[in-house]
Parts: sequence; structure tokens; C-alpha cells
Amino acid sequence: MKLRNFEQREAYRFLLIFENGEAREADLQGLIGKHVDMNSLDTGRIDPEWGCLEFLNGGVDIEPKTLYRYACAAEEKRAA
Repeated sequence: MKLRNFEQREAYRFLLIFENGEAREADLQGLIGKHVDMNSLDTGRIDPEWGCLEFLNGGVDIEPKTLYRYACAAEEKRAA
């Protein structure tokens, strides 16, 4: 499953849209905060071949499956 689109909402909070049509919202600070500072969040892009979310010209990338699992777990925590 690849990432199809994303939108930065506020700080590290992103809306992630996957190729299966599912949209998940997650705060990615715990996942990328040590590697991507607030001023570099606007470098985010989707790698067209792999469908992963990249920052800093590919210096930091997150596999789509990891993003999906992370976002699902975050939603489960909020629902509990």
C-alpha cells in the first residue's frame, strides 16, 4: 500500500491518504521528531516510486506501511 496524498494540518499533525482510499490523521512527532524539526516539515513529499513520505530531500523517509500502522494505532489510542 502506497501513500497517495498528504496534508500537513498543524505542526506534526498530518492527514495521510493511502492508495486504498483510507484517510488517517496522525501526529508524526513521535515518529520523525528526532530527525525532522518544525522548520523542515514543509520539505515533505511523496516518493513517486515507493509511495513513502520523505523529508529533507529523501534524507528521512517513512515506509507507507509504517505510516499506516502508526496512524491506525494513534486513532485507536484517541478512541480509547
